[in-house]
Amino acid sequence: MTDKTMTAEEVVSRLHSGMTLGIGGWGSRRKPMALVRALLRSDITDLTVISYGGPDVGLLAAAGRIRKLVAAFATLDSIPLEPHFRAARQRGAFELTEVDEAMFMWGLHAAANRLPFLPVRAGLGSDVMRVNPGLRTVTSPYEDGETFVAMPALRMDAALVHLNRADRLGNGQYLGPDPYFDDLFCEAADRAYLSCERLVDGFAAAAPQTLLVNRHSVTGVVEAPNGAHFTSCVPDYGRDEPFQKLYATTPWPEFAERFLAGDEKTYQSAVQTWHEEQQ
Repeated sequence: MTDKTMTAEEVVSRLHSGMTLGIGGWGSRRKPMALVRALLRSDITDLTVISYGGPDVGLLAAAGRIRKLVAAFATLDSIPLEPHFRAARQRGAFELTEVDEAMFMWGLHAAANRLPFLPVRAGLGSDVMRVNPGLRTVTSPYEDGETFVAMPALRMDAALVHLNRADRLGNGQYLGPDPYFDDLFCEAADRAYLSCERLVDGFAAAAPQTLLVNRHSVTGVVEAPNGAHFTSCVPDYGRDEPFQKLYATTPWPEFAERFLAGDEKTYQSAVQTWHEEQQ
């Protein structure tokens, strides 16, 4: 068995400008933020990002790293619209493909199963076809003759996800209420990198249904305590709402200078210092 552990910097060294990058999690929940911050410390740009968007999208958009975004939304959950995404979109900083949440899910399923597309009812009767003129419909070859949206596969060069626990082989476990499709992101990508709150030696006592990600779809594993901050990683911790509000209301250059100028350890220390100042 292969030990797949690496650092966040080693993960980023395997990525490159112009690639299609999937980012797991959902909104402001269990996002691989330590890996996103490591990506921001590189000179990688011109990315096509596929995400149920949250601050991962906001950070990369504010830093000018996105060429195209494929998303169902970009939200901070308790703050409905991701403000840095909105600002970048309003100034036309990147191309956007916006689809229904279910269409997005079936795009992941298609890619995971190496299919060019999957038929889906979601999107019919809405403006999704108007705002995405490249989408096509297909007709059932059976007696029903029903028309469906042909949702194209969301194939990725690489995917980044964050889970509660992982072993050195690449198996990943979630302990919270929702898998957020992270398994599909890993299976839909040519390479997948899994960060986790804590590395464990194995999962002998684990409930099988919590073992979300299988080692066969994982290229590298990074131990990153608090690595989803400021998003939630239940039950290890909830969303850091005060810091998220700071992120959402602070001009990007000021936020980046204070919190993103150094490495991950520097970031975590700066966050702790900020919280102490609020007491």
